[in-house]
Amino acid sequence: MTEGELGAALLRLARASIGEKLGKPLPVDARQARLHEPGATFVTLTQGGQLRGCIGSLEAHRPLAQDVRENAQAAAFRDPRFAPLSVEEFEFTSVEVSLLTPAVALSFRDEADFMTLLRPGVDGIVFQYGRHRSTFLPQVWESLPDSVQFMQQLKRKAGLPPNFWHETVSISRYEVTKWKEEQ
Repeated sequence: MTEGELGAALLRLARASIGEKLGKPLPVDARQARLHEPGATFVTLTQGGQLRGCIGSLEAHRPLAQDVRENAQAAAFRDPRFAPLSVEEFEFTSVEVSLLTPAVALSFRDEADFMTLLRPGVDGIVFQYGRHRSTFLPQVWESLPDSVQFMQQLKRKAGLPPNFWHETVSISRYEVTKWKEEQ
């Protein structure tokens, strides 16, 4: 299965999973072997270029097809930032699927040292301090291209002040391959 074929299959699975819940089932073929291997995905929904839902998995803990289906339904119906997707919205909602590489823990002395490791436009980041945890997909760099602002918003997302730092902060990075429906 080529990368393009994989992306097309994942997009069809995501849309079909949402359609099924809305009573608009779509035919889909999930027999390809790659779809049964473990995978971690995020499904992002947009309307007119604006975020409408985004839910995902940071670790590959279930088959790729199942991960996409469940994350698509969660993005459409359980993202706490939005009301559940309606049947009327379904037709003009665009689906994007991001397939994550395994996250790699970074070693650094302090925040300044960490900032030198950051690769804008490439890295997805998982920020963790105690029970505070957040992530931004690499796509977030498109709207937050400044490294300092990117990290400040990531800390806010974790429920911490934007200038927070502590020696026990842990940070991992990952990359994604993404596919988006043409609209």
